[in-house]
Amino acid sequence: MPTYQYRCTSCDTEVEAVQKFTDDPLTDCPECDGSLRKVFNAVGVVFKGSGFYATDNRSKGRTNAAKPATASAEGSKPESKSGAASASSTGASSAA
Repeated sequence: MPTYQYRCTSCDTEVEAVQKFTDDPLTDCPECDGSLRKVFNAVGVVFKGSGFYATDNRSKGRTNAAKPATASAEGSKPESKSGAASASSTGASSAA
């Protein structure tokens, strides 16, 4: 279960509470009966060692998979789209 930190908006008292994810957040300050707000802090996660980047532990054949497609493959796709657009425009003119 995670530990949540709360701070009172009136008296700045800090409260820590161990709660389930499904529990309702605390709302009343135990010192002054003011309203509590959750305090969010940066999470301290550090990834050490190898294997955390796309370039780690890759074979030479698999590094090409991460590269963008070549110009020849891209050139064939727009032609099929423009051909479909011209066919639909000719179909619309013959229907009118």
